[in-house]
Amino acid sequence: MTTTNEILSTASQRAQAGQFPYAGAVTPQEAFALLQGDPAVRLVDVRTKAERDWVGQVVIPAAQHLAVQWNLYPENAPNPQFLAQLGAGTDKQTVLLFLCRSGVRSRHAAKLATENGYAHCYDILEGFEGNKDSAGHRKTIEGWCKAGLPWVGA
Repeated sequence: MTTTNEILSTASQRAQAGQFPYAGAVTPQEAFALLQGDPAVRLVDVRTKAERDWVGQVVIPAAQHLAVQWNLYPENAPNPQFLAQLGAGTDKQTVLLFLCRSGVRSRHAAKLATENGYAHCYDILEGFEGNKDSAGHRKTIEGWCKAGLPWVGA
């Protein structure tokens, strides 16, 4: 079994190799292991409420799950309250795992949080659904869902 420190060390090495402007990047499986291993770790789902409602969401203890939209739906405008909402659900020393659909918005969220004093920000690689396959479908080649981690669909 991989320990929290080993996972975070690997995530940090990915950040150094990729020159990420935040603490690191974890696979969906590593994120789930971190959540199981430490009740203080928080998953920050930055997808829109519509995505969570219509596509699905992770199944983890409610105390570990923060839903803070990066963009607002349906206008697709940046959420001007993102940092305030993040701050209402956690503190700046908490390990934060950012999740979006395929790993783009989560990288931006991890970067912004880091720039604003959050010390332990990690992007969840591949996101909830992952990239599209050759037929244009998600959840088939990568991501939280494809990894068989707990989630509920719409």
